[in-house]
Parts: sequence; structure tokens; C-alpha cells
Amino acid sequence: MVLRATPPSRARLRLVSSEDARTTPRVGGRLDRYGEIADRRLAAILAAEDVAEEHGLSAHARTTCYVHRCWVHQCVSDPLHVLVVTGHRWCRRCDRTIDVEIDETFPGSVELYCDGCGVPPATVANREVLFACRTSLMAMYGGEVSTLYVVPDS
Repeated sequence: MVLRATPPSRARLRLVSSEDARTTPRVGGRLDRYGEIADRRLAAILAAEDVAEEHGLSAHARTTCYVHRCWVHQCVSDPLHVLVVTGHRWCRRCDRTIDVEIDETFPGSVELYCDGCGVPPATVANREVLFACRTSLMAMYGGEVSTLYVVPDS
């Protein structure tokens, strides 16, 4: 038996602006899930990325972490974010965890490095980690133009 499902439509996805964040949008009722988070912009983006992920956004492209309920760059060092199978935060050359160094001082910086072999981790998976963290830093500071998705109420 083969299970097939049509992917949900992405037609309702749109960019979230700083104005949307100020008005605390409700995204399919999901904002309540993050009601305890004081940063309402973060809560709105968490909820929006949850929905966007259901509509095709890669979990590796998220700027927020639904497990830790924060910006992804703030928790990427957690061992939970090491994915040996896909190579995210993993050095295949020496079979060890890649370390992440984050500087949140505006404009911020992100560096990945391996203490074992000393070779910069240049795999696709680790570039995704780097990109997600850099995007997360920009999103935390608001940036000039947001690239985060939200699904508006019908």
C-alpha cells in the first residue's frame, strides 16, 4: 500500500511585515500556543513558521525553534540540533559535533567550526545551519525587509 497525499496549497502564504507583528496576528489559532512568550513578534513568527512548515517550508529553513521557543540562533548549540544522519552540525570527516559561535551584538555573526579536524564544515547541511542562524539574527533585529511567512486569517 502506498500512501499519497497532495501537499497543501501555498497560495495563502505571504510575507510578514513589522506592522503585522505589532498587531499580533492570529495564525490559524496557533498564536495561543506561544501565549507565554513576551516577545509577541517572536511568538507570531513561531506560529507562522509552524503553518508554513505544514505548507512546504523546510524545517531547516526556519528562523525560530518551536522546541526551545526562541530564535534558532539562540539554541542551535543545543545537542538536540545535531543531526548526524543529515549532517547538520556534524563533521563527517572526523565524526564529531560542529561547534557554533554566535555573536548577537548588532549586526551579529555566526561561525561554524570543528575542533577535531579544524576544517571549516562546508557541507550543504552545515551551510543550511549557517544560513538559518544568520537569517534568525536578522529577523531578531527586525531587518529592513522580512522574509518570514505567515498565513493570514480567512
